[in-house]
Amino acid sequence: MSNVAKSTLWIMVGTMLSKVLGFFREIVLANFYGTSSHADVFLVTLNIPGLIIAVIGSVVATIYIPKYIEIKENLGENEALKFTNNMLNICAVMAIIIAIFGLIFTKEFIDILAGGFEGDKFNTAVTFTKIMMPGVLFLSVSKLLSSYLQANDSFTVPALIGTPYNIIIIISIIISAFTDFKFLAIGAVIAMASQMIFQIPFAFKKSFKYSKYFNLKDQHIKELSILVLPMLISSSISQLNIAVDRALATTLGDGPVSALNFASRLNDFVMALFVASIITVIYPKLSKLSNSDDKEGFRNTIVKTSNSIILIVLPIAVGAIVLAEPIVRILFQRGQFDVESTHMTAVALRLYSIGLIAVAVRDVLNRTFYSLSDTKTPMINGSIALIINIILNFALINVIGYAGLALSTSISSILTVMLLFISLKRKQGYFGGDKIIKTGLKSLIASIIMGVVTVISYTNLYSIIGSSKIEEIIAVSISVLIGALIYALLIVIFKVDEVNLAMDIIKKAKNKIIKNKR
Repeated sequence: MSNVAKSTLWIMVGTMLSKVLGFFREIVLANFYGTSSHADVFLVTLNIPGLIIAVIGSVVATIYIPKYIEIKENLGENEALKFTNNMLNICAVMAIIIAIFGLIFTKEFIDILAGGFEGDKFNTAVTFTKIMMPGVLFLSVSKLLSSYLQANDSFTVPALIGTPYNIIIIISIIISAFTDFKFLAIGAVIAMASQMIFQIPFAFKKSFKYSKYFNLKDQHIKELSILVLPMLISSSISQLNIAVDRALATTLGDGPVSALNFASRLNDFVMALFVASIITVIYPKLSKLSNSDDKEGFRNTIVKTSNSIILIVLPIAVGAIVLAEPIVRILFQRGQFDVESTHMTAVALRLYSIGLIAVAVRDVLNRTFYSLSDTKTPMINGSIALIINIILNFALINVIGYAGLALSTSISSILTVMLLFISLKRKQGYFGGDKIIKTGLKSLIASIIMGVVTVISYTNLYSIIGSSKIEEIIAVSISVLIGALIYALLIVIFKVDEVNLAMDIIKKAKNKIIKNKR
């Protein structure tokens, strides 16, 4: 097994653990608070520090990795460590300034991000935001530590930071349900700090040494500043899409914010487990290939990465569409999460899943441009998608309500990917786009057939086995297994290149085992 495959596997294991806990967190939240106003307040305010850091922290982390690799290869480890400390200290100072700004203008933040909140709901949101705002500092430092570890080929630890985070929030949900609702906010900020604290000892093991070096005029910082603004705008656009959706959802009464959140969490699980795991390992590799001007290797990496993600994500998206109702019912329907909550979340899940593959491929293409030191192209294409998303939001929300917010997100994601493909062809010429489309079409046909077989299997099994929780889990599990086997068989029949490569690896491994036994 290659180092890339091993790293990806370990990331997937770590991510699986974190995301399973994340799902359990959502289940516990749904059980105690359902789609109530309390759940809406917590989910909106919990995302405010994350929203800020998703914009600033993600940008810094993304531009940090290729620059760190470049400095380490050309100037040595000491200079790379000096650069790391400078970035860390700059990020920390920026985070503190943002946190102070957020504490001063908390009401204005809530007015913008949750315009539909009024009275006690609004006041509670303000209180929660003030408690959570220091989390901006913890998350920003955590982001940079994750990038440092990834740049030094340590991928498992950053994948595990969601474990302490989710455990602490689960405990705070339970405590708050029997005591004071404010314990949710206190638990959330402690959970954010845990992500940073968890990574510190592992960073030191990778030769990290902290220093107070802070220099905005440093040559490396000046070089990065050219790339920062377009990427900052691009990342802001992505988060602004989410913020606009949530803000509009708050105008629809109690429930839509939570339903959209639970649905997006299911898709986020797929993205984090498969897409992010692969991209986390591939991005440093793309940066190295770009620095060495290995165009053939760069092109092959784009094709293999995109095709691997398509083959994994597309059938999952189709499966989520056809089994949305039973999936949501099994995972969430208990306690305060009733039949209506299940229906709302299932509708949102189906519509989000339409654009899941586009979101996955978009992330690959964005990282491709970033590794080429091109931050403007994702920014321009993202801006166009944002405008389309907002227009569709206002058009569809009046027709199909909260479902329109999920559908507009999927449509804008699909359009973004189309624009990025066109832009990459203009910039790089041939990059293997035809191979990606060919694999995509084969996977789509196989996924549709799989979806039909899966829904027929589930319908029949559900009527035969029964409708209790355990019986429905059995019916869904068997249906998914049947669908997965059908999909795998069709992909082999269609002779997809990546499957042939996997089969060759399995055959070589088998032959090696036989030789060793002899």
